[in-house]
Amino acid sequence: MDDHNKNLILATALSFLVILVWFVLFPPEEPVVDPNAPTATQTQPGTTVPGAEPAVQNGTPAIAASPTEARSAALSESVRIPIETPNLTGSISLTGGRLDDLKLNRYRETLDEGSDTVTLLSPVGTVGAYHALFGWAPGGSLSFEDVPGANTAWQIEGEPTLTPDSPISLSWTNSAGLKFTREISVDDRFMFSVRQIVENTGSETHRLAPYSEIERFGEPTDQKGFFIIHEGAMRQTGDELEELHYDDLRDFDPDPLWGANASVAQINANGWLGFTDHYWMTTLVPAGTEPFTSVLKYDAAADIYRATARMSTVELAPGATSEVTTQFFAGAKEWEAIREYERDNTIYRFIDSIDWGWFFFLTKPIFAVLHWLNGLIGNMGWAIITLTLIIKAVLLPLAYKSYVSMAKMKELQPEMEKLKERAGDDRQKLQTEMMALYKKEKVNPAAGCLPILLQIPIFFSLYKVIFVTIELRHAAWFGPFQDLSAPDPTSIINLWGLFPWAGPEPGSIVALIFIGILPLILGISMWLQQKLNPAPTDPTQAMIFAWMPWVFMFMLGSFASGLVVYWIANNVITFVQQYAIMKSQGYTPDIFGNIKSGFQKKKPEEK
Repeated sequence: MDDHNKNLILATALSFLVILVWFVLFPPEEPVVDPNAPTATQTQPGTTVPGAEPAVQNGTPAIAASPTEARSAALSESVRIPIETPNLTGSISLTGGRLDDLKLNRYRETLDEGSDTVTLLSPVGTVGAYHALFGWAPGGSLSFEDVPGANTAWQIEGEPTLTPDSPISLSWTNSAGLKFTREISVDDRFMFSVRQIVENTGSETHRLAPYSEIERFGEPTDQKGFFIIHEGAMRQTGDELEELHYDDLRDFDPDPLWGANASVAQINANGWLGFTDHYWMTTLVPAGTEPFTSVLKYDAAADIYRATARMSTVELAPGATSEVTTQFFAGAKEWEAIREYERDNTIYRFIDSIDWGWFFFLTKPIFAVLHWLNGLIGNMGWAIITLTLIIKAVLLPLAYKSYVSMAKMKELQPEMEKLKERAGDDRQKLQTEMMALYKKEKVNPAAGCLPILLQIPIFFSLYKVIFVTIELRHAAWFGPFQDLSAPDPTSIINLWGLFPWAGPEPGSIVALIFIGILPLILGISMWLQQKLNPAPTDPTQAMIFAWMPWVFMFMLGSFASGLVVYWIANNVITFVQQYAIMKSQGYTPDIFGNIKSGFQKKKPEEK
């Protein structure tokens, strides 16, 4: 077997290894819904803190109705302040003052016409209730009746609607002479700012601890279930970013101080915490210089996951006032918005709330370039193809050396055949003389594999970018390709949309068999790339290479169509580069001859 064929086999093995490792590490999984999982129940805010009595848990079952009816009924149970911004629509309940109703205006559940707007936050009484609450935990002589809680009837002062131009102010005074004020503002994207003020108008000194908390009732049922994306809780400690899945929270040891399975971290500065989904996120961000206790916990009795930021306890003398401000992010994980919050709001490493993965040193710059190209071109599909051109241009020096080496290897074939005849069965002599020949002609037989090795991390990084970033969600190219983060929606069953009947559901087994047009083009592009070189003389090698493009065609059929577009563009550019470089070195690939020979039947004596 000559070295050229060895390189081809090694390249094939590496390519198969990429796909095999991918399917082993990141198998597609459907989210499993446990029919025996406990239903969500209504609870008081989680305000258990050192020196305070635990909140009372009221076991009120969720409303037995359709999701829409349950949501409408839950929203109508209290007076509400509307939220109206370019990106958000919702309301704040005056009962408890909770942020528990939020929809994302620019995002739909599906591409179907009339699809519902994505709902992020939902009130107690709905399946999967999800909200943020803020308050003061009592200490010393104070009880939970002396601080605002879940049933506190807040009074609104000033503007009746929360908009980017009109913040709202809520107030409540207890019988001990403590006046609580909550000022809430929101920007034109996804960031709320909650300023909590308490004034002691009484005659006694009191102790209180301000807190903010996100409560999520039950584990979300719409998780993707991929290892490639983190879904669950996350916490920035100022030193590192901790990512914990929901089962990690359930596995925490019970903490008697916090009354639940809990993980507690003391944050000196630059901390934040919350929950992240595939594309959406809720995050509590105390002031960057503010020390606080960061708590991630799971209440098994009520099936509630909580992310709590508790600030230091304050001594409030008569006539004194104390205040604390917490930012609350609730929205889409848009790269541009999160980057600006990190820069302008000085939120420490907030951009890492997007799961960039192991190859973050590649995924971050790849996405930054792709985002810039999309803004320049206005179409994500063409931006991916342009990105492929840029990547191939960057790797061109290595590709040039590789293809020059391959061309020289072709020129050395006659010499290598003579070496084999002279060496006979003496393999050590053959290897010695071949190495001497390579050194003399300045040829590196392994050079052909280097571009393939570099493509592996680029491939993984681009897949991560396409799968994780919201900018690729529902990103259109043209025609039937209206979501480059989803598999090719076309199928051979309806001749790729020419016939009026629908194709199989994308991602199903039937769709993998009756592939779309993009995987088919991918297989053809790989096949043509092979025809730049004659088929190996060894029958086994020839069979492997003959089947390889079509095996890849079916294996990649379930991948995101944006990634298949990248691979097709990469194959086409590689074909052009290899042909031009090999021809410049005096070796012109006989493409049509290689294609013709591949279809010719071998004579009996050649088999």
